[in-house]
Amino acid sequence: MLLPALLAAPALARAQGQARLVVVGGGFGGASAARFARMTAPEVAVTLIEPQPRFITCPYGNLVLGGLRDIESIAFGYERLAARGVRVVQDRALGIDPVARTVRLGGGDTLGYDRLILSPGIALRWNAIEGYDAAAAEMMPHAWIAGDGAQLRLLRRQLQALPEGGVVGIAIPPNPFRCPPGPYERISMIAAWLKRHRPRAKILALDAKERFSKQPLFQDAWRALYGGMIEWVPGNVDGRVVRVEPGAGVLETELGTRHRVDVANVIPPQSAAAVALDSGLADRTGWVPVDFRTFEARNAPGIHVIGDANQPGPMPKSGFVANNTAKQAVASALAALRGTAPPEGVYFNTCYSHVADDYGISIVGLFRPNADGSAVEESRDAGGTSPRGDLPEQRRLEARYADGWYESITADMFS
Repeated sequence: MLLPALLAAPALARAQGQARLVVVGGGFGGASAARFARMTAPEVAVTLIEPQPRFITCPYGNLVLGGLRDIESIAFGYERLAARGVRVVQDRALGIDPVARTVRLGGGDTLGYDRLILSPGIALRWNAIEGYDAAAAEMMPHAWIAGDGAQLRLLRRQLQALPEGGVVGIAIPPNPFRCPPGPYERISMIAAWLKRHRPRAKILALDAKERFSKQPLFQDAWRALYGGMIEWVPGNVDGRVVRVEPGAGVLETELGTRHRVDVANVIPPQSAAAVALDSGLADRTGWVPVDFRTFEARNAPGIHVIGDANQPGPMPKSGFVANNTAKQAVASALAALRGTAPPEGVYFNTCYSHVADDYGISIVGLFRPNADGSAVEESRDAGGTSPRGDLPEQRRLEARYADGWYESITADMFS
């Protein structure tokens, strides 16, 4: 049965007899969108465009660095989505024509769409830190875009080769960036591995910011678990890295302080992925402005931008947000095809962080779009963080809750 108001769809869709929903990006936003679309509108043709044959999650990637997981345990294929009827195209989306409603692929093909869900993730802003480009990342890995897992494996190998008493340097970018608590969980997981294998090693965390997500909880845990192993330097105390020398292992800060480290993990500033920039969807901030009621791009009707690529705000760039806003975007796209109003949007975020194997902390938030969809507002009477204090059972349970969350959300994406 066709959508009830398919006559309101573009002529090409009517001629084909089936509306076409194309999803770009197979991560937390895109995979969730493709699966949800198949579940809720089986009469719509759903195509997922993703260059990688498997998705390696950034969440739980830090546990690989801590030796608590292997990469295979955080890698997921698209076979089950294909079995549900999603057409999976293994290619890279290079450009979008919002007028013709087409997506240009790296292999030369062009795909038409009636509605597009764009979830391409981030791009790293090469040379935003002087000297840090794609070549430098082969010596100072970022491990912030999972890709085929090469960067994560490289950083893991470098940590395993760290000499006793060596220094791991981590450069942390200013806001906004993917996964606000991610660098601090990474510090924790590296510290957990060092404590077991290189107990005299140190971590020097150079941060462009003065505050960070779940800061009191992280710092309480660092003191309790890792003693003086971790030194965090905020931006107002010359923590902002502005230049690197990959061959020499040097991280240089704003005031000219040169830090020589044995392993350098440089997380550079970020923007929306290239396809969003090259298609003219992003504004001068590097992110895509959207109507937060539907996630439709402000300057491109018919394109719903979800996940890390849309404009920043109080709602963080997290896997959980990408997953649940994907469903709002799909519901809004289907409503547009049917000629009906989109559902009211209410968005949630739950973000767990491991500080050790049996030590977890979390933050929760609830968000609603404002009346015209120009922004989201965080509810003041919902959410919060884990309580502070010596609460070993609470920490143990939250670590297990984190594991349960990961299993649940990846099943919601790929099963």
